[in-house]
Amino acid sequence: MSHEHEFTSRVVWTGDRGEGTRTYRGYDRTWDIATPGKPVTHCSNDPRLGGDPSLPNPEDLLLSSLSACHMLWYLHLASAAGIVVTSYEDEPVGVGESTPDGAGRFVRAVLRPVIAVQEGADLVRAEAIHHEISRVCFIARSVNFPVTYEPRFVVG
Repeated sequence: MSHEHEFTSRVVWTGDRGEGTRTYRGYDRTWDIATPGKPVTHCSNDPRLGGDPSLPNPEDLLLSSLSACHMLWYLHLASAAGIVVTSYEDEPVGVGESTPDGAGRFVRAVLRPVIAVQEGADLVRAEAIHHEISRVCFIARSVNFPVTYEPRFVVG
């Protein structure tokens, strides 16, 4: 039997320069994300759409969430398989497309983790774990674009 979970967040637009949205270029595309008991995350739109390039945008956050969820499940499943992971870093790439009217979507993502494992680890099993995660990772199960994996293992 499945159980529902509720996640909460507070998103507050911070981009009013004093005249609200009176003109299209007259306001900032910035906001804060506040989740109960956690630090506030300052965000902006994609720079191509007038956003601040020094702040995360929704696309950054989605790709990072996908990667982090995958990592956490990977660590869990590796531990259960007796594979000792000593470090894990990912530099995922999300590919999006935009239509002439400005609508956009992700069309695919590639997770490219570099994973350090202890000597003697079963690398075939370590690689296979990546393909099991899509059936359990909350974020991966929620996206409607293909996600592939290009892991690299470092032994030692």
